[in-house]
Order: sequence, then structure tokens, then C-alpha cells
Amino acid sequence: MYNKIILMGRIANDLELKTTPNGVNVCAFRVAVDRRFQGGDEKKTDFFNIVAWRSTAEFVTRYFAKGRMILVEGEMQTRPYTDKNGNNATWYEVNAERISFTGEKKQEDAAGTAAPPRDTGSDYASAADSDDDYPF
Repeated sequence: MYNKIILMGRIANDLELKTTPNGVNVCAFRVAVDRRFQGGDEKKTDFFNIVAWRSTAEFVTRYFAKGRMILVEGEMQTRPYTDKNGNNATWYEVNAERISFTGEKKQEDAAGTAAPPRDTGSDYASAADSDDDYPF
């Protein structure tokens, strides 16, 4: 059996490094991924829950921020839970095994500090707007 997921998208929330009661670092965040093939002018975006542990959590909180492009490799996990109305539900998340830079250049303002990524017309625009930008 094989469980592997690879996502490239933009971080959709502020990152916060937390520590479990056992002293293990963890960072949970969401990644917005535009769907590659669309019909018409409407773009659709999917949001994925990501959990990074230990040194991977430290890495992501140190070098990434909301709005930055990120590549996540990991395993999809499901956890059953009971919602506030007493209904059984399932939580889907990716347990990040590897986090990578995407080659997106960090922009700096006149003072030399990192500026947020440029606006590409949508909050979570894809890195490539046409199939010609993909190497395959």
C-alpha cells in the first residue's frame, strides 16, 4: 500500500510554532491550491490542512509566512471526531514529511525587509496560469 501526497500552493494562514505537553514542536496550517484545469473564467481553490512536526515545524515557521508558495510532501491522514452538534465527522490532514521552497523569489521593499508576495489577481493565484508553464 502507498500513501503519498504532494501539494504546491500558498500558505493560507499565519504560522505559529506550538509545543505539545511532551515538548514536541508542531505547526498546523492550511495550503490553498488552485485547481489546474477549469472550465470558463471561474477559478476554484482547494484548501488542505497540513501538520508539520519537530524540525519540519521549526523549518516552516522560520522560513515561510502567510501568502508564500510552499511545496509539501507527506501522507494523508483521517481522524474521526464528534462535532459540536454531536454528529460523527472525519478530519482530513496531511502529515508533512518534507517541506520545500518552490523557487519563488522573496520580494524586498526599499528598507530591505521582506515584502508580501505580489498580488496576482486572486488571493491564492497559482504559480502558473497556463499549461505551457509546466515542464511536462
